[in-house]
Amino acid sequence: MTGFVSFVGSGPGDPELLTLKAVDRLKRADAILYDDLSSGPILAHARPGADLVGVGKRAGRPSPQQRHVSRLLVDYARGGGRIVRLKSGDAGLFGRLEEELVALREAGIPFEIVPGVASPFAAAAAMGMPLTRRLTARRVQFVTGHDTDGRLPPDLNLDALADPAACTVVFMGKRTFPALAEALVARGLPSDTPALLAEAVGGPEASFLRTTVAALAELLAGEIGPKPALIFYGSLAEGEGAP
Repeated sequence: MTGFVSFVGSGPGDPELLTLKAVDRLKRADAILYDDLSSGPILAHARPGADLVGVGKRAGRPSPQQRHVSRLLVDYARGGGRIVRLKSGDAGLFGRLEEELVALREAGIPFEIVPGVASPFAAAAAMGMPLTRRLTARRVQFVTGHDTDGRLPPDLNLDALADPAACTVVFMGKRTFPALAEALVARGLPSDTPALLAEAVGGPEASFLRTTVAALAELLAGEIGPKPALIFYGSLAEGEGAP
């Protein structure tokens, strides 16, 4: 019999941010295919004997290609049982979810999607910082800073991203932020626009740096380090959380 796949959002890495539904699916899974950022204590919820298969992709490191991950997921599901595809944050937000859904649909394999806490919300909560502000930031926009070739995506809407009244969150943008910042300033974004670098959100090594767009671009033009990160800029409220 064909198996059933649960795409489970694991949140940013803190096991206490897992939903009850996520924990239930992990406990009942016969196999769990997990991202790098979904490993560690989160996998403690797996039942004894479940297959645990790492399929995570990290920038600058050897990683499985997406077609191989999709193929592996289909193969496990065709073997029957309950399969969890464990993705960091929320599976539908820059998580390559669509390619895997297409593979399952083409193979006739049923699935469900269990949402998770997205890392921008966890970072804002840790900082005691709302993402919207009643009179100044009425819009939040999420964007990837990393194309398939590792460069800044060429089709970004720079006019929208240069809006200083929006709260903009850049995923996977440490390497490309200097180029993005240069393009945004050229479109009219003030170089002293507030910015926040949030690294390893949800983990024990989490760190937060408040600065400006220009200063952050200068910082990231040097050594960026291996920690996964989010970059916030625009109308950012002052928070009372982590320094």
